[in-house]
Formats: sequence, C-alpha cells, structure tokens
Amino acid sequence: MAEKRYPMTAEGKKKLEQELEDLKLKKRPEIIERIKIARGFGDLSENSEYTSAKDEQSVVESRISEIKTMLQYAEVVDVNDVDANEVSVGKKVTFQEADEEPETYQIVGSAESDPLAGKISNDSPIAQSLLGKKVGDTVTIETPGGAFAVKIINVEN
Repeated sequence: MAEKRYPMTAEGKKKLEQELEDLKLKKRPEIIERIKIARGFGDLSENSEYTSAKDEQSVVESRISEIKTMLQYAEVVDVNDVDANEVSVGKKVTFQEADEEPETYQIVGSAESDPLAGKISNDSPIAQSLLGKKVGDTVTIETPGGAFAVKIINVEN
C-alpha cells in the first residue's frame, strides 16, 4: 500500500522542519529533566509532577513522529509548474458567491492549514472543489452546511 503523500508549500515544509528541531532540541530535553526531578520526589504512583511530565512526553513524542512522517512523504508543490490561472496547492484563489463579498484563501497542505490566517487545507471541501479549476469557472462547492456556487475571480502565486 502506498504511503499518504503530504502536499505542502516550501514555506510549510520549512516551518515543520523548524518545529521538529525545536521539539527535539528544546522541548524533549526539558521534559526529560522534569521527569528526572519528579522521580526524586519519591513514590511515582502519587506523583502528579511525574505523571504530568510523562503525559507531556507522550504528546511531544507523538508529534515528533507525526512530523517525521509528514516530512518523509512531503510533496513540495512548485506553483510555477502549474498554469498561472489554475487553482493549485500553494496558490491564492479569490472567488465570489452571488451577491456576496469576494473571499480569498491560499490553498495549502493540511499541515499548514490556518483558516484564520486565510490558509485552507487542500483536503477541505472548498479546496477540493476549486483545485484544477481556472479563472472564470463557476464551481459548485459541497459542504456539510449545503452546496453553493462560486465564480473564480483571480488566482495568484
């Protein structure tokens, strides 16, 4: 079975690499030190500091593993390899629903998604409907809240 691919921008990959480095070189050693200190408090069965540090260690190790997998199977998307008017991962797309204000989002890999910053995941219903379409196309977007039609106004790198 083929491994899942993780499309992302070069910026997104760099951020993941920085997060991985921070977790491995700063966070992990801090937690190990907290565990050592907590062990010195005695009985581990009633030692909340120890339990808390071990729980945090588990979360950090899980995130390290997740990031390593994403980086191993990362597909850095070069927006210059795609037609300038075509919606793809890494590009900003502006679209408008009838009688509504235009909306602009950058389509990014799921690891980079931050809707409040205008970055939506390529796995989202909106992005899935827009990917591969071009400026001027009218697209029906199916979401859990219902379907709506939008017109693609602009695509930019």
